[in-house]
Amino acid sequence: MKVLFIGGTGNISSACSDLAISRRIELYHLNRGLSAGIRNVRGAKTIISDIRNFEETQKALEGYTFDAVVDFIAYLPEHIENDIALFTGKTNQYVFISSASAYQTPPQKLPITEDTPLDNPYWEYSRNKTACENKLKEAFIKNGFPYTIVRPSHTYDKTILPVVGGYTVLHRMVQGLPVILHGDGTSLWTLTHSSDFAVGLIGLLGLAQAINEAFHITSNEWLTWNGIYTILAKELNVTPHIVHIPSEIIAKYDQTIGDGLLGDKSQSMIFDNSKIRKLVPDFNPVITFEQGAIEIIKWYRENTLQKEPDETINQLMDTIIQDFTIYSEKIKS
Repeated sequence: MKVLFIGGTGNISSACSDLAISRRIELYHLNRGLSAGIRNVRGAKTIISDIRNFEETQKALEGYTFDAVVDFIAYLPEHIENDIALFTGKTNQYVFISSASAYQTPPQKLPITEDTPLDNPYWEYSRNKTACENKLKEAFIKNGFPYTIVRPSHTYDKTILPVVGGYTVLHRMVQGLPVILHGDGTSLWTLTHSSDFAVGLIGLLGLAQAINEAFHITSNEWLTWNGIYTILAKELNVTPHIVHIPSEIIAKYDQTIGDGLLGDKSQSMIFDNSKIRKLVPDFNPVITFEQGAIEIIKWYRENTLQKEPDETINQLMDTIIQDFTIYSEKIKS
C-alpha cells in the first residue's frame, strides 16, 4: 500500500508513521521538511512542499498517486477545498483528521457515538472542523470524492502534557506552587495515547467500508481531572496544591484557554468505540494514563526540568489564583 501523510511529524502523525512503516506500508510525508525535531520518523520518504501553497504542492505531486492520503493539519474549509482539488483522481481514499470536540457540547447523553450531532457553540476550532467535514460530504455527493473522517479526542504522547498550562504545571508542582484545575475536577475525560490511536487509523487505510464514513478513535479509560492531576503528581512524588477555578472565570482572563475549556475540557466526554472496533478488530487501547504518565515525567526530567517555565502561564495562574482567593474570602465574610 502506498500512503501519503500531510504532516507526519506531529504527536498523532508520528505514531501513525511509525506503525505504518512497521507494517511495510510505502509511506510518504508531504511537509516543509522543517520540523522533524523530537519525533524523527525513519523510513518515510519526504515530498518537500508547503501544503498551503497550492501551485507549489500541485507541482510537487506531479506523477504521484496514492492508495490513501491522510491530512493531519487541515483546520479550515479552504484547506479541504484545496485538498479536494489536489487529490481528486490521485487517491482511492482521503482521510481527514477532524476532532471529537466537534460533537454536541455539552452532550445531551453519553457515551458519544458517531451519530451524536456536531454542534459546538463555544469553540471556533470545533466549528471549523465541522465545516471541513461538510465540504467532504458535499464533494462525495457531487463527484464521489472518497473521504473518511477520523475524530480523535485528547491524544497525547510523552512530549505532550495533557493539562492546561503544559509543563509549567509540573514545574509548579515540583516547586510546591498551586496549580489551577478547571471546575471541581470531577468531570470525566478520555485520554488516548498516540500509539493506541495509530492502530485504529492505520487499520482504516485501504478499507472500502470506511469510505463516506466517520469514526472516532479514543481510549476506553475514563478519568476525572482530579485523577489525572493526581496521577501526574504521584509520578513526580509530590503532593499537588490544586486550586479549583470555574472554567467561566478562567475564560475571562484568557479567551484562547477559555474557549478550549468551555468548548471541550469542562464537559464530561466518554465514547462508544464500537464502530471502529467492528472495522478494525485489532484496535484495543492498552496504554493506561498511569503508564503514559511514566513516559511523560521521564521526558520532563530529561528534557524540560532544567528549562525555565512559561512565564506567561506562571503569571496567569498567579493572577487568577490571587483574584479568586480574594473574591472567595469576600463571599465568606
